[in-house]
Amino acid sequence: MEPVPPPGQARQAVEVLHGVLGGALAGAYLHGSAVLGGLGPHSDIDVFAVVDRPTTRPERRALVAGLMPLSGTPARPVEVTVVAAAHARPWRYPPLQEFQYGEWLRADYERGHVPDPRPDPDLAPLTALVLSHGRPLHGPPPAALLDPVPRADLRRALAAGVPDLLADLEEDTRNAVLTLARVWTTLATGEIRSKDGAAAWALERLPARHRPVLARARAAYRGEHPDHWADLAPALRPYADHLAGVIADLAPAGTGAPGT
Repeated sequence: MEPVPPPGQARQAVEVLHGVLGGALAGAYLHGSAVLGGLGPHSDIDVFAVVDRPTTRPERRALVAGLMPLSGTPARPVEVTVVAAAHARPWRYPPLQEFQYGEWLRADYERGHVPDPRPDPDLAPLTALVLSHGRPLHGPPPAALLDPVPRADLRRALAAGVPDLLADLEEDTRNAVLTLARVWTTLATGEIRSKDGAAAWALERLPARHRPVLARARAAYRGEHPDHWADLAPALRPYADHLAGVIADLAPAGTGAPGT
């Protein structure tokens, strides 16, 4: 696996951000697999940006137009998340996402959709990851712009995402399988690891009957096995249900996690 992303792609994303937002761009940070040491063939290039004011609808439209040509085949997918400084400090839950670009949204953006700011619990683990491992691409270190995420908010945000992962199991199998393992790992250890690292941790602790599902997802993520699931289809739901139960046991009461 590559330890760092293609050198120009993250910088190009920051150039788009700066070209659209100008001096409002307070900071931009590389995060995700590229800095956690698990950049696989299917990994995104992840950039987290902080702006010192809310974005406008024309700016968000321009960000979509500028990022789409940088992302996807033959280049790696690019994921860009933007938060406003006023919503990042002081910390509040759920945090407000100002803008996001990701390849899973491409079809909507090609139809002319312009994203609006929205509450996003997923920003809790994302902010925690940027604070612990984010590599500055523009601006000061992330701790200069972002407040720490309380552990209770991190835990409830992780648990809150489980129903969507269960719903995506058949449509986005590899990602759902790996992310469930990552949620478990983070809740159990307090450490946010790469998907590959989280899978390695979880494989040592899973009951034997569930290991083939996670092993397949990890191998596909690493480019070591085709991303095919027909032979393991009957095992997918039992794996997911087992992990959902483990996560529910670890999550604080009242998070909305399965079983709570």
